[in-house]
Amino acid sequence: MAIYHFSVKVISRAAGRSAVAAAAYRSASRLHDQRLDRNHDFSNKAGVVHSEVLLPDGAPEHYADREKLWNDVEAFEKRKDAQLSREVEFAIPREMNQTDGIALARDFVRSEFVDRGMIADLNVHWDVGADGNPKPHAHVMLTMREVGEDGFGQKVRDWNRTENVELWRERWADHVNTRLAELDIDARVDHRSLEAQGIELEPQHKIGPAASRKAERGLESERIEEHAEIARRNGERIIDNPRVALDAITHGQATFTTRDIAVFVHRHSDGKEQYDAAMSAVRRSPELVELGRDGKGEDRCTSREMIEAEQRLQRAAALMAEHKRHRVSDADRSAALARAAERDLLLSGEQRAAFEHVIDADGLGVVVGYAGTGKSAMLGVARDAWEHAGFEVRGAALSGIAAENLENGSGIVSRTIASLEHGWAQGRGLLTAHDVLVIDEAGMVGTRQMERVLSHAADVGAKVVLVGDPQQLQSIEAGAAFRAIHERHGGVEITDVRRQRVDWQRDATRHLATGRTGEAIGAYAERGAVHAAETREQARDDLVERWDRERQAHPGDSRIILTHTNAEVRDLNEAVRSRLRDAGELGDEVAVKVERGERHFASGDRIMFLRNERSLEVKNGTLGTIEKVSEGHMAVRTDDGRSVSFDIKDYAEIDHGYAATIHKAQGMTVDRVHVLATPGLDSHGAYVALSRHRDGVELHYGRDDFADQGRLARTLSRDRAKDMASDYDRAGPAEQFAERRGITIRERVAEIVRNAPEKVRGLFDGLRLPNIDQSRPADIERSNQPPEQTRGIFANFRPAVPAIDPVRAAEAEAERGRRVVIERHARAVSAMWKMEDQGLPVLPHQQVEFGKAREALGVVGKHAVRDIEQAYVRDPALVQEAATGRVQRALQAMRLEAEIRADPERRADRFVETWRKLDRQRHADYTRGDNDAMRHTRDRMGAMARSLERDPQVESILRNRRQALGIEIETGRRLSHDLASSVGIGLGRGRGIGL
Repeated sequence: MAIYHFSVKVISRAAGRSAVAAAAYRSASRLHDQRLDRNHDFSNKAGVVHSEVLLPDGAPEHYADREKLWNDVEAFEKRKDAQLSREVEFAIPREMNQTDGIALARDFVRSEFVDRGMIADLNVHWDVGADGNPKPHAHVMLTMREVGEDGFGQKVRDWNRTENVELWRERWADHVNTRLAELDIDARVDHRSLEAQGIELEPQHKIGPAASRKAERGLESERIEEHAEIARRNGERIIDNPRVALDAITHGQATFTTRDIAVFVHRHSDGKEQYDAAMSAVRRSPELVELGRDGKGEDRCTSREMIEAEQRLQRAAALMAEHKRHRVSDADRSAALARAAERDLLLSGEQRAAFEHVIDADGLGVVVGYAGTGKSAMLGVARDAWEHAGFEVRGAALSGIAAENLENGSGIVSRTIASLEHGWAQGRGLLTAHDVLVIDEAGMVGTRQMERVLSHAADVGAKVVLVGDPQQLQSIEAGAAFRAIHERHGGVEITDVRRQRVDWQRDATRHLATGRTGEAIGAYAERGAVHAAETREQARDDLVERWDRERQAHPGDSRIILTHTNAEVRDLNEAVRSRLRDAGELGDEVAVKVERGERHFASGDRIMFLRNERSLEVKNGTLGTIEKVSEGHMAVRTDDGRSVSFDIKDYAEIDHGYAATIHKAQGMTVDRVHVLATPGLDSHGAYVALSRHRDGVELHYGRDDFADQGRLARTLSRDRAKDMASDYDRAGPAEQFAERRGITIRERVAEIVRNAPEKVRGLFDGLRLPNIDQSRPADIERSNQPPEQTRGIFANFRPAVPAIDPVRAAEAEAERGRRVVIERHARAVSAMWKMEDQGLPVLPHQQVEFGKAREALGVVGKHAVRDIEQAYVRDPALVQEAATGRVQRALQAMRLEAEIRADPERRADRFVETWRKLDRQRHADYTRGDNDAMRHTRDRMGAMARSLERDPQVESILRNRRQALGIEIETGRRLSHDLASSVGIGLGRGRGIGL
């Protein structure tokens, strides 16, 4: 996570300050102060890389001269305690280069301050800290009076409101995160306090270079001392308990890099010595787990707590999947379907399959449904069946509006997950074995929260049904729990889109769901629904114009405007209200002080509620129309027809509701949608934004953001799905043991051999493999990795050091050892296959033997298990041969697999050959109408596509063989995603690591 700093203070004459002197210092220039009749010369100051004065419309041009500007400010202010200027200081992410950092600062200052009438003196400093790292930041001096052609006028009191500071802080975070996303930089900032983020550290003050130099001269101020003391205390906390740092870093991301650790520790320590000690403590911490490299070649880590949370999640899910306590009788099932039919609700084939899946006896149900596929309608029929079977049905979602939409669409009484958990902590509303909990928009729920819910449900025997789409908006907290559970336990997919009323729009939604964003945008462009303008400002105006025309042509339709950031939402709301006000469609305006600052409301205004409030029966995201408003009271008719009245002092979390962020729209359905695209959008946001409508969607963009439609499609196709720690293959315990000591397995074996007694013994004499109580292994074809081991494989290993010709003797002994373990492994596989061929379950002792055989084979080589099992998949006859002692062909096949594994060109050849074979099989399955076989073949192809993200060499080679793989269109996405999309599978995993 990038460093976040944003502070606001006032330059006041009461404190002995001079606006001219402050401007000279911040711009590293020489300015003459007319009031004091002296020069302020800071032209030798280093580190200022950009300096300019930005003027609002109507301001005199001569105020672009810094000296003229601030001398006029000084002259206009007569009081001896006058406030001369407001200064805003913010940190620029050091992940950016200077050009991007300056552009970021200019854009923010212009949109937030200059466009609202302030003159802004912007100076960007690119200092270098004592540790050699850049410390880019900006100083912005703002005028405090309105300005016109004749100069300064009255002070604008609204600019001085305290709530503006938090609003600016939030908007700076939005602005930074949008630009980081646009530049594809894997970093984010968070404007919230550490306490609000759940981080057990004290917040620190920002100390600039000038204050630091004062400290060096012995003029250390109380602020500097307090800053250093807080940093020291935080550093001590990290050294004493490195888990504090790891918990903070994994708050929003399941995995991280070493650089993420360094940035965090640097922010929360004092001086190089403590930084080194804190870094060392975190790196040595047993809580830190190294995962290996991702698809981009970066080493990734996680915390042991994160891994344990994921393991608890999977244990809870596995336990629930085994429970068979929630059976619905055939009579109740049929009656529910009959009652739905009486309401003219007939479930489609996919909806019916999903209905049958969720009401079966299992304690865990998973439904993956594309946007607008009628998931809520299906759940409404399931609710009827559950309730008539004697179960109590509850609903939950991450956001209030999603919970409200679930309740409206299915009749399931729903609350937010946070509300449920709060009640459980108080001993209220606990689940029981007679409960069915439906969690909607489950893809937005983080790992830790999902684990807590599922663990509680598993403990009491409740049933949980997870409904969502992992391709839609990602969880705010760390992890991708829904996607991981679906991968592990399977589920039912609903792909038949029903929300859109036109066939080609339903096809476009399916394209969005399967990662083919460019095709979806192309389809809307062909029908005239994609609109380009020269600038974003012009695109915004065009959008409002089109919105107004459609509103007048279709007054009875529901509609919403969607965009990415809160700043754009506010601008769009203001533009729409201006249209309505000019048309005389709003009543008398009243200035109301709400949570986000002062807003003007009138009868007829659309508003959005921003906080869940049970007494009003409104949720965060509920929309309505104002019926009556005064400074302290408001009456609203919500879109579901209820009348709500409240005092502003009791409920001030409201804002205009013509436009909303895309996150607010998750789960929303309206007749018409207008979307303003900005560079921070990705495939997940685009999917949600372009699938909320029934009748139509209009997409607007500016060419200053996207040069053309192709660039727009590429940006909106970016996949930023979150990852899980379990997505990465970790080394076995023996390898971890050795690598923690800085040596490889090969060096570890050599060390054992050097220190072994001089006695001739068999290679595996004395080897005591542990018993493994593991679940039934999956089909070998789908599981080519050895099971996780429970102890070091060299624990009792006592290899021999031959007395005569040790090299030749060791080679012969190793060959005999390989033959023994290959034969043993083949016998275990053969025994399991025989049971499966007879339709019988694999017996426990066979599972144990298979685990032991795999573990023994793992001693031969790191990839031996994978290589031999891959050989068995390609030639099953090898199994029976090796099981009877004829292991020569199996050995040769295993060596061939090793050679192919080491040669990316040969791996690419194998990939193309296998992919084309499976593609032919998939088409044959489809022709025969064998859906189960086709699904199995498609899953195998999906696994192949995902494997490319762990093999960037092969993926690079295959980019030139797209045609051989059946990929005709260059989308700009990774090849693995194009392959998966070509067979209708979404990958849904971030950081380039695939499923």
